[in-house]
Amino acid sequence: MSIVTRPPVQPYLVLAAAIVLPASGQVLNRQPVRGLVFLFFILLLGGYTLQTAAPDVSIVGKLAGGIFVYAMAIYDAYRTARIRYEVWRAAKRQ
Repeated sequence: MSIVTRPPVQPYLVLAAAIVLPASGQVLNRQPVRGLVFLFFILLLGGYTLQTAAPDVSIVGKLAGGIFVYAMAIYDAYRTARIRYEVWRAAKRQ
């Protein structure tokens, strides 16, 4: 007999939180340090591309480094939540 723990946070809720607020998806996945690392690199690379981009580049281009890391953080949070949820569901079935 296996012990079924409480269910993890729903993956779509983690996805919505990660889209609205950077690094909150990792916090919901109980990975706050990982969230802080993502937040640090969002700010670092966003600031770097802001300083190094040409003056005639759009704001999206000026913040491209941070936006890229932000997109990766969203994907990472959803993927981790989805894996945890499916592992929990499989353990619950047994």
